[in-house]
Amino acid sequence: MKNLSKFIDELPIPPILRPRWKGPNYTYYEVKMTEFKQSLHRELNDTTVWGYEGSYPGPTIEVESGENVYIKWINDLPDKHLLPIDYTVHGAHKDVPDVRTVVHVHGACVEWESDGYPEAWFTKGFEKVGPYFKKQVYHYTNCDHACTLWYHDHTLGITRLNVYAGLAGFYLVRSQRERSLNLPSGKFDVPLLIQDKTFHHDGSLFYPKQPKKPVPGVETSIVPEFFGDTLLVNGKVSPFLNVEPRKYRFRLLNGSNSRFYRLKLDSGQRMYLIAAERGLMEQPMGVNEILLAPAERVEVIIDFTNLEGRKIIMTNDAPAAFPSGHPVNEQTGSVMQFRVTLPLSSVDTSVIPAYLMPYRLMNEQDASKSRYLTLNDSMDQYGRPLMLLDNKTWDDPISENPKLGSTEVWYLINLSPDSHPIHLHLVEFQVLDRRGFDVDRYTKEKIIHYTGPAIPPEPHERGWKDTVRADPNQVTRIMMKFGPFTGLYVWHCHMLEHEDYEMMRPFIVLR
Repeated sequence: MKNLSKFIDELPIPPILRPRWKGPNYTYYEVKMTEFKQSLHRELNDTTVWGYEGSYPGPTIEVESGENVYIKWINDLPDKHLLPIDYTVHGAHKDVPDVRTVVHVHGACVEWESDGYPEAWFTKGFEKVGPYFKKQVYHYTNCDHACTLWYHDHTLGITRLNVYAGLAGFYLVRSQRERSLNLPSGKFDVPLLIQDKTFHHDGSLFYPKQPKKPVPGVETSIVPEFFGDTLLVNGKVSPFLNVEPRKYRFRLLNGSNSRFYRLKLDSGQRMYLIAAERGLMEQPMGVNEILLAPAERVEVIIDFTNLEGRKIIMTNDAPAAFPSGHPVNEQTGSVMQFRVTLPLSSVDTSVIPAYLMPYRLMNEQDASKSRYLTLNDSMDQYGRPLMLLDNKTWDDPISENPKLGSTEVWYLINLSPDSHPIHLHLVEFQVLDRRGFDVDRYTKEKIIHYTGPAIPPEPHERGWKDTVRADPNQVTRIMMKFGPFTGLYVWHCHMLEHEDYEMMRPFIVLR
């Protein structure tokens, strides 16, 4: 379809969800998933999407660090899926309902029964449930520091479809410590969910029914990755945001299925990094660009002081697939526009503090175990790309079984040509380093022969994280302590097409 005009729709800010009950001991929410129509661009017909509480993205859930929160996630979606299902994908065979959901709060420190295990899905009215379904109401203890999390669907075999249809929203953890820092707050604290989509001429969502090389006799087929030709922020195509000449805090989330974003401001000015995925960094860092893989988040402060009348575009130049795919074009090379047009509503007393949060570097000597885990690409029986973790499928026996309280170093050995954002549930980790190695030699001899020095983490990776970019021809090392809960969790690539097609593995934390 024709290119849509840029910067003609204002950026929507998702509403804050009000709880059904809030008392001294716990807070209770109900969140319903439904299908509805929403305007994603004024030149498009309204688009049928899925969302939480009648909103895409879903409303923002704000909680306090340490608050006891209970959420009943309610599936009220129609019986027919909005998008083409591939019944050859494991977990999406015809013996399960087409429309099923399970919600994962990404980055939550949570008991496994409330984590959104991929086989704990449920249908409308909980009429049918998956084999690992345990409870209708999830319990979140929010044992996190103040941080930017998000909630999204996590159903085995159709996560890519459910998230693409609209099932995603922000989950923000607040704290007294964070408030005391006097960061930009209130309407000057803005979440930005960046995604890519493709539309049919009638405004409906396009998702491919077949890969570029169709498989004879197979009706619908998984694609190796999906890259939309249009960028959206908070559910609007190429929006603008009117801002005052003051400091703003932006929470950037890459919510795309497979697309990476390398973000810059065309004004050339710096963004001040203040937080990684799992909380504030030790001190802010001024950066000119930020690379975000799917599911990665950062928080930045952008200072619009003395820029009255300026229009500033947030640009993207990350190839798709990353790092060696197609370059961006006119549509995918710009994300949104900031217009410094609003008068100053009050004196800006917010600050970019010199010091934010203590950050203790983990000591490798504390690790009781190192795991060497490969990221593999192979072919399935139909000749389609098949991505695997440690050369194992979802149903292979569990091989990662850390003990509660133990500390481990994981060596992510990428043998594939793509970068993969690897996400571990339950835990937060530190990125130790990346290092080039001889892939051919490893393939033949299973020996890591490093070809260069260790590369330290990038600026936005020098904080607690839950998702890490594992680049091709490199070993990426991460370190984490397992806890505070035991039980069954998962780790996976967060390119949703990869995750759905076998690049996900269970792990179990043992007592």
